Amino acid sequence: MTVTLRGEAAEVALGEAQAVLALVHDPERRGRLADLVAAVADGELPDEEAQALEELLELGLATGRIRGLYGPEGEQAALKTYRRLPGGRALADGAAEVSEALSALEGKTLQRVQVTAGGPGSYLVTLGVEGLELSVRLDRVGARVHSVGV
Repeated sequence: MTVTLRGEAAEVALGEAQAVLALVHDPERRGRLADLVAAVADGELPDEEAQALEELLELGLATGRIRGLYGPEGEQAALKTYRRLPGGRALADGAAEVSEALSALEGKTLQRVQVTAGGPGSYLVTLGVEGLELSVRLDRVGARVHSVGV
């Protein structure tokens, strides 16, 4: 899978890669980041560089760094790029699965809602409707159906 980057998405990716490259001293990591910088500058990211970019965007988006430095437009460009990468696609797929499972509850009377903390950044949302119970786990991995009960 080759990812093409242009415009603001390329600017954000290049800025983030260069910023991290300036901080890293490990020769292997520097080489990987230098390859990413070159690929972003070229506008085409092969698999290995796409993986490196995914890691950078994930961190920058999660911490708010990208929005803080590049504004809402830069954040949107980074999100759009992230959604094209494997990790972003996996999150979208997980959210679609959860939405599909929740659609089974449409039109039914909500009888119970419970949110429990599973650990740092991890929550379990349980919905009870007319004899059915559906639990959804929300954490750094994404959203996924945890259990379905009758």
